[in-house]
Amino acid sequence: MSKIESASNTPRNTLSVLSYNVQVGISTSRPRHYLTGSWKHVLPCPRRMTNLEGVARQIAHYDIVGLQEVDAGSIRSNFINMAEYLAERGSFPYWYHQVNRNLGRIAQHSNAFLSHYLPTEIIDLRLPGLIPGRQALLTRFESGGVTLAVIVLHLALSRRARLRQLDYISDIVNAHDHAIVMGDMNCVCNSIELRRLFIKTGLREPMEPMYTFPSWRPMYSIDHILVSSELEIIEASVIDHPMSDHLPIMTRISLPAGLELKRAEKGESLSFEGYMQHQHI
Repeated sequence: MSKIESASNTPRNTLSVLSYNVQVGISTSRPRHYLTGSWKHVLPCPRRMTNLEGVARQIAHYDIVGLQEVDAGSIRSNFINMAEYLAERGSFPYWYHQVNRNLGRIAQHSNAFLSHYLPTEIIDLRLPGLIPGRQALLTRFESGGVTLAVIVLHLALSRRARLRQLDYISDIVNAHDHAIVMGDMNCVCNSIELRRLFIKTGLREPMEPMYTFPSWRPMYSIDHILVSSELEIIEASVIDHPMSDHLPIMTRISLPAGLELKRAEKGESLSFEGYMQHQHI
């Protein structure tokens, strides 16, 4: 716990957030690559680490990063935990990975959270659905009695499951003063699922859709960063970084009054696996 006590008290007025489905480090630039490169989902390939180096350079300058489709250490990743690898290469002092589907040595499908600022806690959320394994990461920042929830998720492919999952997320969002929900939601901004989420929570996204999929010819806005109505969006954009079949998106917001984020001291580094007591809701 000594690392918590040593964190800086320097306040922050803005927060830059990035969300990226990295497709386990596989570069896809044509529809045929889903077939010709399918073996990369189960076997290692030299190009994967080069791609991850590029991802690390791209994400390093953001305050908080939510990642989907990372591997926590299996044959295909040469038993490298991608969350840890990207945190180290991107100089993120705080990181956490969440295994959604554990296929042993074959694959460790995961979400990940990387941060330059110290959260109060991280909680694993089990999302409802007929097929088990979908989860979301809830990260809480708290100071001065004000809370900010940052939720990283990767929703199901079926609309019925997404509706159930977002109804569940609505309750989590409404339990906090402010919230950011980001990830690959597998539905567009004007979908039934997101419209219902907006009504239930007051979450919103930038006025213009951000087209992220497929990365080589973006036509669909299925990756989102949604924020509470009280949070001011200063900037939002899609980043032209086609290292996956998705493009990353970023948003910069003004922090609410009374919420001060604590930056890591120089040389401080910590995986939340090291001391967090895992909670499952």
